[in-house]
Order: sequence, then structure tokens, then C-alpha cells
Amino acid sequence: MLDIQAIRADFPILDQTVNGKPLVYFDNAATSQKPKVVIDAISEYYNTINANIHRGVHTLSQLATDAYEVSRQKIQKHINAKHSFEVLFTSGTTHGINLVASGFGKFVKPGDEIMVSALEHHSNIVPWQMLCERTGANLTVIPMNDKGELIIEEFEKLLSEKTKLVSVNHISNALGTINPIKHIIDKAHAAGAAVFIDGAQAAPHLTIDVQALDCDFYAFSGHKMCGPTGTGILYGKEEWLNKLPPYQGGGEMIKEVTFAKTTYADLPHKFEAGTPHIEGGIVLGTAVDYLNNVGLANIEAYEHELLEYGTQKLSEIDGLTLVGTAAKKTSVISFNLNGIHPYDVGAIVDKMGIAVRTGHHCTQPIMDAFCIPGTIRASFAFYNTKEEIDALVTAVLKAQRMLG
Repeated sequence: MLDIQAIRADFPILDQTVNGKPLVYFDNAATSQKPKVVIDAISEYYNTINANIHRGVHTLSQLATDAYEVSRQKIQKHINAKHSFEVLFTSGTTHGINLVASGFGKFVKPGDEIMVSALEHHSNIVPWQMLCERTGANLTVIPMNDKGELIIEEFEKLLSEKTKLVSVNHISNALGTINPIKHIIDKAHAAGAAVFIDGAQAAPHLTIDVQALDCDFYAFSGHKMCGPTGTGILYGKEEWLNKLPPYQGGGEMIKEVTFAKTTYADLPHKFEAGTPHIEGGIVLGTAVDYLNNVGLANIEAYEHELLEYGTQKLSEIDGLTLVGTAAKKTSVISFNLNGIHPYDVGAIVDKMGIAVRTGHHCTQPIMDAFCIPGTIRASFAFYNTKEEIDALVTAVLKAQRMLG
């Protein structure tokens, strides 16, 4: 059980008004708020151990290096990676996807297939399209049904010896659908394909075990799970990270450089060229500690309550259409008011102090499939409350009266 008021007290930004109303923050799928322990850790780093890492023998450099690598080990444990060197620091999920897509051309030839799903964020479509353009491979798409669920029978039919990689999200950012990724991973592996999982929306809400999933790659962003912006993680199996070429060249990712030839550093440094986001990497470990102290199982259970409550309350509004009604969902409700543009609803709701996201949510293919320009998206976190959902319902009803 969670003490929600005690948790809310950990987040200073929640204790304010917007447009004269108490802030209700329902844009957590875009980025989460940060607890004071994370904010303080940023300041503590710059006040005490700010120095470049892995390169200095002086004390501050050693302290910063130790803190950075301890954070890597925390994240290794958090996702149950076999080795800490399978955990790469990135700037976010998009960086991780591009890193793999850039190097995967080595394993793709004309006529091969890269598979994504109809539920993907643009970040998990465009890099693979670019890979296909470079290599002559083809992009195939797992279709979805009218509930926003992947049609697994069609996925299984699409798999063939031509399939080299399947890249799907764990949870849809636009609809909240939880995909059956373990089944997808097992079927793809049986067909000889590698699997990349976009975990940007899953990492804040679910316990992730990459060894149990047996995925080849798993990426997520720190800023969606109470950590700093510009941070993220790419997990890759050791065998795959050794096969992939470096993504960027520069300092730190080398073993030896001559004008004749360069040899590359061992994992994970092979993929971490240049001075990293040191403070961000260290403080991402602090954010992981915070989430684990709250408890991912507790977070998942409470957020499921919020989802059920919000779905029920919003469904009672005449003229409101839910978009995405999958049997397995988490933390996201997308909806529209009939005959009213989502942007107009969002603007009025904002006047009531409530932050929701409006638009296509970087998932234009999903919106095209539903023949809509976008949705109003309310996305929840464990510091939200049912009373805040009630405030959202009141604001939506007001928008409906004003605009209908």
C-alpha cells in the first residue's frame, strides 16, 4: 500500500497552482516529475565531485567514475541484466534505437525484412525505415485491431526466414496497450530474428527482467521514470554488442589509436564515445533507487486502480469516445469529445490547471488507422490521485459545454 500524500510531498513541483488552480499533472507519458531526492542529487554532484570520468587519477575524477559505475550496476540489477557491461548509458530511448539501427545494417541485405508494429512511436519507425533505405531491406508492419491490440496471428504469419529483426514497444505511449512481448520474442527467435524492445513507457510502470524476457535489446528513458532529461539506457546481450560496430568515434571508445588503425575499447565503453552526461547517469541511479523504495509492484497495482477509475469516470460522459480499449493496459487513457478538436479541449482543461497531452503523440499511423487527427491523452503516475481524475472529468465536461 502506498502513502500517496507522503509520496506527493516528495515532488515539490506538485505543490503549486497553474492558472489559479491546483496543478494536476497528467502528462507523465511525455515526462515524469522528479522527486526532491533526485533534484538534490543533481546539486550534490556539482557541489562535491564534478569531474570528468574514466580518465583521471585525481580524487574527484575517481569519485565521479565510481559513482557513475555504481549507477550502472544499480540499473543492471534493476533490469536483471547478466553483466553490467551490457548496460549502456544513452541520451534516451531514441538514442538507443538509433544506435542499434545504425549498426544493424551489417546484418541486413536487400530483400531482408525489418518488422515493427502499428502501435509504434515514430522513434521506433523512422530509424528502421532509414536502415531499410540504406540496405534495400523491406519494412513490414504487425497490424492492430480496433481496440488497439496487435493481431498476433498476423504477426506469426509475417515472420519468415527473411525477418532479421523485430522491434516493438512494450507499452504503447498513445493508447497504453501492454503488448505480449514475451510471446513476440519467443516467436521471433524461433524464426531466427533478433528482437528490440522499446521500453520507454514500460520502465516507469512495470518490473523489467531482460533475462526472463530473453530480448536482444531493451531501451528506455530516464526522464520518464523520475530521472533527469537527456538520460537513458540501452541493454544489449553481450553477443550482440560485441557484433555491432561502434555508433560514434571519439575519446573513451578506443583501445589504441594510430593513423594506420584504431582498435576499440571493450564493452560498455565501445558505445560510449566522448564525455557522457555524467551527472545524469549518476542521478538516474538515484531515481532507480527511489522507484525501488516505493516498489514497482506497489506502483503497478496503484496505477491500475487509477486507470480503472479514470476509465469508468470518463466513460460516463455522453459524447466521449475512448481511443484504445485493449484488455491489457496501463496508465494511459486516450479519448476525444465528439465533434470537438482535441487541441481545443486541451486548452480549456489547461485553464483549469490540468496538464494533458493533445495531438498525435508521435504516433501518426495510429491516428490514421482510427481516422482521427489526434486524441486527448491523460497519463498517470503513482503520485496522482482519484481526486485529480475527478477534477479532469469536471474540466472535460466544462470544455464540452463551452465547445459543443
